[in-house]
Amino acid sequence: MQITIDLPPDLEQDLIRQAEQSNAPLQTFILQALRQMIQPPSVSTSQWPESILSYDGIPDFPQFESYRDELLPPSESELF
Repeated sequence: MQITIDLPPDLEQDLIRQAEQSNAPLQTFILQALRQMIQPPSVSTSQWPESILSYDGIPDFPQFESYRDELLPPSESELF
């Protein structure tokens, strides 16, 4: 299938520049961009890096949950 579209000059220049930077032909670069745009989201929606997700903490440091009973409940502000 062939589709012809008119691009604003600034967008055309951006596409050409980015294709050159990625060492890809312009047509390939545009096809990759379109595929990324219509691709369904991946199963994992986490934005955290693996280093954060796998962090085990510091062994000698007390766990946060151990302080839960000492926390004060939030104060309720009066509305009137």
